[in-house]
Amino acid sequence: MIIVFALLALAVLVTANWYLWRRLFRDTTRGPGRARRVGAAVIGGGWVLAIGALVAERSGAPFWLQRVLAWPGFLWLALSIYLLLAVVAGEVVRPLLGRFLDHRDRRRDPAPTAVPHPEPVPAGAGAPAEERRETEGEALRPPQKPRESGPAPQAPGTITHATASSESPGALEAPEAPGTPGTLGTPRTPGTPRTPGTPGPAGTPTRRLFVSRIVAGAAATAALGTVGYGTYGVLRGPSVKRVTVPLAKLPRGAQGYRIAVVSDIHLSPVLGRGFAQKVVDTINATQPDLIAVVGDLVDGSVKDLGPAAAPLAGLRARHGSYFVTGNHEYFSGAEQWVEEVRRLGLRPLENDRTELPWFDLAGVNDIAGESEGQGPDFARALGDRDTARACVLLAHQPVQIHDAVDHGVDLQLSGHTHGGQLWPGNLIAEAANPTVAGLERYGDTQLYVSRGAGAWGPPTRVGAPSDITVIELASKQA
Repeated sequence: MIIVFALLALAVLVTANWYLWRRLFRDTTRGPGRARRVGAAVIGGGWVLAIGALVAERSGAPFWLQRVLAWPGFLWLALSIYLLLAVVAGEVVRPLLGRFLDHRDRRRDPAPTAVPHPEPVPAGAGAPAEERRETEGEALRPPQKPRESGPAPQAPGTITHATASSESPGALEAPEAPGTPGTLGTPRTPGTPRTPGTPGPAGTPTRRLFVSRIVAGAAATAALGTVGYGTYGVLRGPSVKRVTVPLAKLPRGAQGYRIAVVSDIHLSPVLGRGFAQKVVDTINATQPDLIAVVGDLVDGSVKDLGPAAAPLAGLRARHGSYFVTGNHEYFSGAEQWVEEVRRLGLRPLENDRTELPWFDLAGVNDIAGESEGQGPDFARALGDRDTARACVLLAHQPVQIHDAVDHGVDLQLSGHTHGGQLWPGNLIAEAANPTVAGLERYGDTQLYVSRGAGAWGPPTRVGAPSDITVIELASKQA
C-alpha cells in the first residue's frame, strides 16, 4: 500500500511539473532552444535542492551542508506551489484575454465599405452627335504609322508607366506585387483580424504566443511576489495577539493573569539565533506572568542548534517559563533537548503538573513520543489533582483535546497547525485537526491553538501570519 501511494504521489508530482514547464517555457517560446532547456533545469534543479534539504535535515548531514541546501531548496517548495496555482488560474484568464484582443482588433480595423465598380461605357457613348460622327469616321480610316520623333502628346492629368528596358536606363521599374519575395509579409486586409496561430509581420509573435507570454509573466510575477512577501513576514518576527479567556473555576485574585503562549518556533538551518532573539524580545515586551512554549522548538540536534537556542535563557516571567515537547523534538533528539531547555532555565513538563497560586498547570508529551515509549500520559499528569481548582494544560497537538475533556481540563494551549502556513494548506490542516487556529469550546473545556512563531520547511507564510499570543485569564467570580 505504501509503495502504491508513493508511486501515485510521484506521478502527480511529475505531471504537475511537466505542466508547469509547458506553460511557463514551452508555450512561451517559438521552438526548442536554450529557454526550454533552462526552464527544465530550473524546475528539475529546484526539486533536487528541495529533496536534498529535507534529506540533509533528517539524516543529520553536516550543518554547513544543511544551510547551503535549506534556503534555495525550501524556498523552491513554496515557489512551486504558487507557480502552479497561478498557472492554473491563468487557464481562466487565457480565453478571456484572447477574446479581448479579438474585440480590440475589430474596433481598430473596421470592415471597409463596399465601393460599386462602374459599368464600362462604350467609346463615344453620350457624346454630341457631331463628335460621334467624327469618332465613327476615324474608326473607318486606316491606321496611321506612329511618328518616331518622341512621345505622343498626352492629355492633361494622365499618368503613364514607363517600362524598363536596356535602351531606356532612366525608366521607372514596375512595383512588386504584395507578397512576392523581398517583402516583409502579406499585408492583412483591413477589417479582417489575424487568427490565432497565423504569423504576423517579421519579428512579431503569434496571437497564441503573445497570450501565453502575458499569462506566464503574470503568473511568475504573482508567485514571486507572494513568496517574497510571505518570507518577509516570517523573518521580521511574530506579532502579538491578545485573547481573553474566562474560566469558571478561576478565583478573583487571578483576574487578568497573563500567559504568553509561543509554539512552533522551528529553529533550523534557516531560522537561527537572530530569529530566536526576536521571539524572546517580543515575549518579554508583553511582561507576562507565565510563559508556555508548547512544542516544536527546533528542527535539528543540540550540537547544531544549541547556539541558536541560547537566547531562550533570557525569557522573563513572574512565574517562570515552561516547555512541552512537539513532534519535531522527537525527530531531533527529544531527551537531549529536554535537558537543554532545562539548562536554559525553562521547566519541562513531561506528563507532569505544577500547582500555581490560582490554578494547576499541566503538560503532556507529544503523540510522536509513543514510538519511543515517551507518549502522552494524561492519567499521570492529571489523575490525582484537585478538580475544584482550574487547570490549564500544555499539549502540542490540538487532537489531544479529547483526552483533556475526559480529564476535566478547563483550558488547553496548543500549536502544531501553523494555521495552515501556506494557503490553501489551511484546508488540509482543518481536515486533520479539530481546531486550526484560535479559541474554541469542547464541552466544558476550551482549546486555544496558536499559529506559531516560526515556520517549517519554507520560511514563508501565506494567509497564516505568525504570532505569539498573550492569554489573559478572566474570573467569572469577579
